Amino acid sequence: MTYTYLTREERYQIQVLHAVGQNDAQIGRLLGRHRSTIGRERKLAFSEHGYVAAQAQVQAATRQRPSRNARTIEPERWQQVQRYARLWLSPEQICGRLALEGQRPVSHESIYQHIYGDQANGGDLLTYLRCQKLRRKRYGSGHDRRGALVNRVGIEHRPAVVESRQRIGDWEGDTVIGKGHQGVLVTLVERKSRFTLARALPCRKADVVQEAIIELLRPHKQHCLTITFDNGKEFAQHEFIGQCLDASVYFARPYHSWERGTNENTNGLLRQFFPKQMSLLDVSDIEVNEALYRLNHRPRKCLGYRTPHEVFFSLQVHPLN
Repeated sequence: MTYTYLTREERYQIQVLHAVGQNDAQIGRLLGRHRSTIGRERKLAFSEHGYVAAQAQVQAATRQRPSRNARTIEPERWQQVQRYARLWLSPEQICGRLALEGQRPVSHESIYQHIYGDQANGGDLLTYLRCQKLRRKRYGSGHDRRGALVNRVGIEHRPAVVESRQRIGDWEGDTVIGKGHQGVLVTLVERKSRFTLARALPCRKADVVQEAIIELLRPHKQHCLTITFDNGKEFAQHEFIGQCLDASVYFARPYHSWERGTNENTNGLLRQFFPKQMSLLDVSDIEVNEALYRLNHRPRKCLGYRTPHEVFFSLQVHPLN
């Protein structure tokens, strides 16, 4: 079996899951890693603040030597790497996508070194690297402070096939809040393909959120079998949503964000375009659609470096534009 280094995304997931009380074995199962890998990672990056993903990533980059082949790659290949980097692809996504397209790949560590070298020479490639921040919630009490949802159906009743990601049609839904609770994005992510839909709204009122969700999913109604929501009161109209879309609606357990991990991760990616310190009141449909286009046409490691758009619509692989 070939060992692969932990990615940035995995390290942030380790930090979040450890913070909410998951042990090494549980985290390992969620990430598809051995428990000893998780334990070793936490020990190597342990500090007075516990495990900090950003600090762990810096330490890992220091330990790993730059690729010996970085200087032997032809200029034309670097031009392709730079073009994909400016499409907001991570170095790992660039490497995987080049291989999928049948081109000779460049290791992601070499790409990082190239980007840092470009910065030293006054280039702008570093500005296209994504820097994710954690979405923090209160986990202390274990009590849901947001009130009960009428006729709520818990995730424990959701069919097991949803967990397996073997079909298109299982969605996760949530909201992203602007600075000072000014404006909101309602987000929907399909579990297998990671295909994402979103809309900017002025508030989180249940009737406003309900209307947006129905309008977003109605064009994909034939691929809408289940929806799993957060426990916010903005989803109080869940029964009407299910009826309009002929879909079954379920709710994750309160303060168990990893049960909707696909949606949580995608919300973090959206923060690249709509950071926490930004009000969302004046966000336009054009801005939201531009962000969605980038996410849905960005190759994902979990999809074999296909894009969510390619997987959701069963399309052939073509060079990215």
